Amino acid sequence: MFEAWTKPELMMRWWTPKSFGITFLSCEIDARTGGTYRFVFGHPASEQPMAFFGRYLEVTPPARLVWTNEEEGDGAVTTVTFEEKDGRTRVVVHDLYPSKAALDGAIASGSTGAWPEQFEALDDLLATLDANA
Repeated sequence: MFEAWTKPELMMRWWTPKSFGITFLSCEIDARTGGTYRFVFGHPASEQPMAFFGRYLEVTPPARLVWTNEEEGDGAVTTVTFEEKDGRTRVVVHDLYPSKAALDGAIASGSTGAWPEQFEALDDLLATLDANA
C-alpha cells in the first residue's frame, strides 16, 4: 500500500479520478522527509498543463506520509496514515487547511470530492498487483 503512494509508476495508475477528465503527464516523487513531489496533469479544457507540488514533512514507511500542497499560497498539509490489521490496510487521509477560507475554496473547487473515486482506483491497482505477485 505504502509504495502505491510513493512510487511514481504506481501513483500514476490510480491518483487521477477518471471522472475529472485529467491525465497524468509526469510524476516525480522523492519520498523522504525533506524530499519533494511534482505532479503534472493535462485536461482537454486547458491548453496549459496543471502542476501540483510540495514537499514531504514526514515519511515513515510503511505507516505515515505528511506533505505540503504548495501550488496555491494557502494549501493544506496532508497526512496519510496506514494501519495494517488482519491482512487489510486502513488508510486515513487528513487535510489541514491554514484557514476556513482556504478550506471553503477547496470545497468549492471540487478538489476535496475525488477521494472515493481515487480509492476505488487504488483498490483496483492493488488487486492487480496481488494477482501478479
